Amino acid sequence: MNARERFFNRLRGLPVDRAPNLNILMGFAAKFINKPYDRFCLDYRVLVEANLKANEAFGIDLLNTMSDAYRETYDYGAKIEFPHDGLPLSKEIFIKSIQDMKKLKPFDPWSSTRMLDRIKAVELYKKEAGDEYPIMGWVEGPIAEATDLRGMKNVMMDFYDNPNMLEEIMEICVHTAIACAKAQIEAGADIIGVGDAAASLIGPRLYKRYVLPLEQKLFAAIHDMGALARLHICGNIQPILDHVRLTGADIIDIDWMVDFETACRKFRGYCSACGNFDPVAVVLQGHPQSIREAVFKCLDVADQTTFIMAGCEIPKDTPCQNLKAVDDALWEYSSM
Repeated sequence: MNARERFFNRLRGLPVDRAPNLNILMGFAAKFINKPYDRFCLDYRVLVEANLKANEAFGIDLLNTMSDAYRETYDYGAKIEFPHDGLPLSKEIFIKSIQDMKKLKPFDPWSSTRMLDRIKAVELYKKEAGDEYPIMGWVEGPIAEATDLRGMKNVMMDFYDNPNMLEEIMEICVHTAIACAKAQIEAGADIIGVGDAAASLIGPRLYKRYVLPLEQKLFAAIHDMGALARLHICGNIQPILDHVRLTGADIIDIDWMVDFETACRKFRGYCSACGNFDPVAVVLQGHPQSIREAVFKCLDVADQTTFIMAGCEIPKDTPCQNLKAVDDALWEYSSM
């Protein structure tokens, strides 16, 4: 059974040889092939090479196109810096006031710069390994992209001071996200991941009122275009578990601070849970035995549709033996 078969069988609740490993590799993957992180972000060929080699070495079951949160932000026209071997940086707020709204216009992904680079990554994945792995494209969700464009503090204030402007920003972001998802699906993506990290900061009332309807709109469009949808919200989403399960996502990632047993139970009949050991305390700072215990703990509360990963990205400096220990634990558990 290859990774592609394993992934789709698990999603359908069918037998698999082991639970799929969906650990997120970005900085780790670039370091694994000795390439600076700015090249990983800016050159799809580096991103593809890094993930293909890391997937094979560490038993990862999904090809991902994630690198940073600023692809759409850059293509909207914001100024983004790319320090050597570092994360991209947004040095200036793009939407400082309502007067700046005229600058925020949907863009064509096929005529863009950074989103086009991601589309090319999907195309290359499809050519190199499309029969072996599921391919996941990526877009930013409504509140995540709004914070990239407007700034976190401003967005949090906008919920109270400028809700109409914030809704307009998020509507434009979703319109563009749908176009970017469509382009990636046309290029060969099986799944579109949606990162909406700031949603973990606003609580159930604001999430249900402002964010949930837009995520539902985005996921419905992804499904209408023939792909699956995955939702990734960094942080503690325990207070909004009852709402996120209504998004329409096929897979929802669960960060380490959320009770995984509760998430698996609440998601049953709605979607697959994916998680959720601590990427720092367990994977970066742990050792193979403690990693084995953490993986087993997740599998003990999982069902036949659950996926396994650290709650968020595997840290760049994780020892290789520790990441390999996740794969080893999955195989060991399946043989018990």
